[in-house]
Amino acid sequence: MFLTQMILLLVIIYFGIRFGGVALGLLGGLGVTILVFAFGVVPGKPPVDVMLIILAVVTTSATLEATGALNLIVRIAEKALRKNPKYVTYLAPISTFSLTMLVGTGHAVYPLLPVIYDVSYRQGIRPERPMAMASVAAQLGITASPIAAAAAAVIGIAAKNNAHIGLIDILRVTIPAGVIGMLLAATWSLTRGKDLDKDPEFQAKLLDPEMKKYMEGGMATTLNDKITKEAKTSLIVFLIAIGAIVVLALFPGLLPKDNGKPLSMSIVIQFVMFAAGAIILFLTKVKPKAISDSKVFNAGMIAVIMIFGIAWMSDTVIEGNKTTIISMISSVVKTHPWTFALAMFSFSAFLKSQAATLTVMLPLGFALGVPVPVIIGCIPASYAYFFFCFYPSDLAAINFDRTGTTHIGKYILNHSFMIPGLIAVGSSTVIAYILSNYVF
Repeated sequence: MFLTQMILLLVIIYFGIRFGGVALGLLGGLGVTILVFAFGVVPGKPPVDVMLIILAVVTTSATLEATGALNLIVRIAEKALRKNPKYVTYLAPISTFSLTMLVGTGHAVYPLLPVIYDVSYRQGIRPERPMAMASVAAQLGITASPIAAAAAAVIGIAAKNNAHIGLIDILRVTIPAGVIGMLLAATWSLTRGKDLDKDPEFQAKLLDPEMKKYMEGGMATTLNDKITKEAKTSLIVFLIAIGAIVVLALFPGLLPKDNGKPLSMSIVIQFVMFAAGAIILFLTKVKPKAISDSKVFNAGMIAVIMIFGIAWMSDTVIEGNKTTIISMISSVVKTHPWTFALAMFSFSAFLKSQAATLTVMLPLGFALGVPVPVIIGCIPASYAYFFFCFYPSDLAAINFDRTGTTHIGKYILNHSFMIPGLIAVGSSTVIAYILSNYVF
């Protein structure tokens, strides 16, 4: 029965990926319906805390976009890129990683991608090198963000399993691990592929005047955009909110008590983010419709629906077969704890969300008795959706690279993001595991 249900889950995931967008969530709901009525399984619990975190953070990040503050952040990154174009293969991923850490979502990377292409092309650097790294780093930065749903998922699930894991405990591991993994992957990328002046395919394109004009394009820049008072105000309020979250995580004694215990940080992130958005709304007079019409808001809502359906179905399968699952793999995981990271990575390749992957896998990890240091060390492995190269930021990087060097290969898996992703995630996971043994 468990095998049949797992096959059903994989089929649902396959068609969800094939249709794309909210389909994964809708089909997840269909899967729960089938499990309940055809198999008599009690429905699991949807990851409400994770969904609420995403709603709060995405809404406030969308407010940043609507007020122009997001472009202001991109402008700061662009100045660094254009001032040091020779180092774009390092600076591009550092910029996108930092941007994600700041706003809590990798979808904020899109305005920076055409700038990265323009800087690398004009410097004669193969665009694939910084473009692929920029996309990978943007998603890798999610587990290093204090306001992302991934960290909140870990905190919430750990609390339900009587494991004391705080936000600062997570960030002490994921930030240095993510930065080192990103830099190692960027170092490998420095010499990947042929330089443009030695690439016969690129040189052949230069012979075509129309193609040359297309590749050169117009200079993509945010430097000419007007910096409004509203954008500055919005950014200041947002930074203060993030600072407040970090301070409250460092000093939980400042928080109100709930039955004698400080409020959960997952709840704190929710109301602080909404409060920041409300203050920005009052101070800048931004139109609410502009917030809901923003790209960040649209991408975030799709993510919520995806997680709602597929994580709900996954939890239903796992909770309904927990005894069987534990008996099947507990000995393997206890003998070789690192296999939990492989399982996390495999799920992420299909679920296309770190928060969803952690929501599905962490309850199983605690049920199997996986030690807390191992669980924390495995967090970077929750990012594997570069594997099939169908994620929006990867596709955007391909589309913005007019030279065609950033690409999906003939054999699907031999694409521009595979090796940088494997290096970044693999090294980050190893480093996180080492660090977590010191933190816990």
